[in-house]
Amino acid sequence: MDAHSTEAEFDPAGEQVEPAIPVLRPRLPSAEQLLPYLRRIDATRVYTSWGPLALELEERLCGRFSLPLGGVASAGSGTSALTAAILTAAGRAAGRRRLAIVPALTFVATAAAAESCGCTLRIADVDSETWQLDPERVAARADLDEVAIVIPVAPFGRPVPQAAWLEFRQQTGIPVVIDGAATFEIATGQGGILGKLPVAMSFHATKAFATGEGGCVASTETGMVKQIGQALNFGFSGSRDSATPSLNGKLSEYHAAVGLAELDEWNAKQEATVRVLGLYRESFNRLGLTDRLVCGPEVGSIYVLFQATTQLEAKNVAASLAENRVSHRLWYGGGLQTHTQFAGCQSDLLPVTEELAPRLLGLPFALDLDERAVERIGAAVAHGVGRR
Repeated sequence: MDAHSTEAEFDPAGEQVEPAIPVLRPRLPSAEQLLPYLRRIDATRVYTSWGPLALELEERLCGRFSLPLGGVASAGSGTSALTAAILTAAGRAAGRRRLAIVPALTFVATAAAAESCGCTLRIADVDSETWQLDPERVAARADLDEVAIVIPVAPFGRPVPQAAWLEFRQQTGIPVVIDGAATFEIATGQGGILGKLPVAMSFHATKAFATGEGGCVASTETGMVKQIGQALNFGFSGSRDSATPSLNGKLSEYHAAVGLAELDEWNAKQEATVRVLGLYRESFNRLGLTDRLVCGPEVGSIYVLFQATTQLEAKNVAASLAENRVSHRLWYGGGLQTHTQFAGCQSDLLPVTEELAPRLLGLPFALDLDERAVERIGAAVAHGVGRR
């Protein structure tokens, strides 16, 4: 069934209703596209631990990111990529320096990775314009002598400029690792996004570039990337000696096969993406809601966001979407501080996150969304804001 199917559906009373539109319906390479790579796995009988397919994927990603060879370390997930980058940059938290500064506006993987490295979280608010940590505000904190690492996040794939954070690291001596989970597309198209600071990306099925499950760390500092690869492999590097803080976070050959097939078809996937985002822009422009639509290339393409003006309006739009069988999602919930696991963590005052997060409604995205579906989504949003 397509993302918007014409197959009839019925409610409990037997009345025909519009089919539901899921908030996200990924599409990864087909079995036919994977078959040449699966045959290579059969031939080598190498299944993990940086086999030939994983190494080829890393090399092709270096080319796409305009990085030197060795500038990418593949990983079994975006979370393991981030964890290994933290372990390499800062080691396991110890002594007085145990705090990890993380933004409230993020997915829980950011916090989970920091905690798994022994860090104590300190949840900080974000800037109202960039939706990110402000390096100048972080540099002015009174608790920097307790900070082990700072983890700026690229919210919804919005890029984190490296220059200011490199200056922060130079001034304070505090390591910085960027959680750029959804920045794959932007990393291939803009300067200044990748550089000396490690950027962890996710290749989860929900991301624009996906291996099903997977990720990578990218940086111009190839020596550091090599160390991150070591951290992803039990601390092994050329021997069976576990020499560094580590985890088991390697990308399997099967997931590498999916990644290579994704790259083979990437141009076609991008064309389909551009088509869908074009439909959204046209629809919201007709409705007079263009200024409320946040989508690619400003953010990662799977994120089509409606930015409500108030939380009440967001609730009204959500109710209208539900009434019209259109799924939506608050991708970051109400903020990191609202999750049970992190509710008791040290936290700054969070006025921006608490006001902003509930207003960012994630709308449906799929490569095969058609004009009728997008019009239906737009109409439901417009009804919720009182435009129809």
